[in-house]
Amino acid sequence: MPPPDSYMEIALAEAKAGFEAGEVPVGAVVVDGASGEILARAHNRTERDADPTAHAELLAIRAAASRLGTARLAACDLYVTLEPCPMCAAAIGFARLRRLYYGAADPKGGGVEHGPRIFTQPTCHHRPEIYSGVEEIRAAALLRDFFRARR
Repeated sequence: MPPPDSYMEIALAEAKAGFEAGEVPVGAVVVDGASGEILARAHNRTERDADPTAHAELLAIRAAASRLGTARLAACDLYVTLEPCPMCAAAIGFARLRRLYYGAADPKGGGVEHGPRIFTQPTCHHRPEIYSGVEEIRAAALLRDFFRARR
């Protein structure tokens, strides 16, 4: 199976596609943990879809669950360029994803290692293995460039 960096490379490509479409550049990839097959990939589509829930993570989770025909993705891993927000972190828990790899930290809007820290709450029924900082510099630079261009 390829190393985490190669899946994050695909997530970064998704984030760049989102950037070019005028979306906050976040990309996500769901991978079958056993075979390494990419099950779904997505970037933010909140503006395009006029949907505040159209975050890359949710779109990728929905597509992978649909493809597998199950709401539980216990054998799958999620790669995302930015620390998931509380909404996405909750969805990761509900989907029972095995591992979460993310790039840039999000001190203001994150829900994993910042903010409400969803997976540490007693009401959280599932906590994935968490690996932060994967391609962090590149992911953070893409976000910084996006917001700099909008100012």
